[in-house]
Amino acid sequence: MSYPKAEMAAGAVPPGPAPVVAQPGAAAPTQWAAAGQAPPGCPKGLEYLASVDQLLVKQKVEAIEAITGFETNNKYEIVNSLGQRVYQAVEDTCCCTRNCCGSSRPFDIKILDNRNTEVIHLSRGLRCSSCWCPCCLQRVTVEAPPGQVVGYVSQAWSLCKPRFKIENAEGETVLRIKGPCCQWEMCGDIEFDVHTEDETTFVGRVTKQWTGLGKELFTDADNFGISFPVDLDIKMKAVMIGAVFLLDFMFYENNKKKNQDDAKKMKH
Repeated sequence: MSYPKAEMAAGAVPPGPAPVVAQPGAAAPTQWAAAGQAPPGCPKGLEYLASVDQLLVKQKVEAIEAITGFETNNKYEIVNSLGQRVYQAVEDTCCCTRNCCGSSRPFDIKILDNRNTEVIHLSRGLRCSSCWCPCCLQRVTVEAPPGQVVGYVSQAWSLCKPRFKIENAEGETVLRIKGPCCQWEMCGDIEFDVHTEDETTFVGRVTKQWTGLGKELFTDADNFGISFPVDLDIKMKAVMIGAVFLLDFMFYENNKKKNQDDAKKMKH
C-alpha cells in the first residue's frame, strides 16, 4: 500500500487554472485543497475529507526546540496525496505542562481549515499508558465541530503490542488499530494496521515514516501517513486523524534522545 511522502507533499503543485510563479530557488507554495461535496449529516468543515482515502500528517520542525531542547507547542500540516493542504493543526498547551510532563502531558489540539476556523478539536487528559494500569489507559476525545463529540481513540489493554480502538460518539468500537512490538526502527517505516471491529478485515494503516537520519536524531518532528476506505464514515475519518496524534505523543514525541542512543549503539 502506497502512502503520500513528505518529499512529494513539499514540492507538489497540483494542476489548476492559474499556475503559481515562484521566485527562482524558492520552494513551491503549498496550496489549499478544495472542499468536496459534503455528504448528508457531515459536520461543517469535514467536507474536505469526503473524497480522500490517504493523508499525510507532517509535524513542523521548531528551530528553538531543536537547538535548546525547550519543548514548544507542536504544529502540524495535514496534506492529501497531491500535496495540497487540507488542514493545519496547533497544540494549545501551557509551557509548564509541556516541559514538566513531556510526552505524557494532557493536550488540546486545534485543527484548522483554510479560513483559520477550528473544525476539529482533540483533547487528552493526564492518564497512564502502562499495561499495569488497565483502568486508566490513554483516550483522546474528538469533537467536530468543537463542542460536538464525534468519537474517541481509546487505548486497549495489551501486554506487548499496542492496540487501540476507534469509537463513535456512543463509545461503540468501529475500527481497531494494531501496532508492532517495537515502535522504532532505524531507516524504516513503522506500521500500525487498521482492521474492522471484529479484526477479520484489513482496511487501512497508520505509518510512522522514516524522515532521514538528521531529522530523526536531532528533532522530534515526525511524519505519518494514514489510509482508510474512501467510503468510511466521515466522522470516523476525523477520529482516525486523532489516532495519529495519540500515536505521535505516546511513542515519538520525545524520541530525539532515544534515537541518538540507538544510533551510537549501531556504530559499535
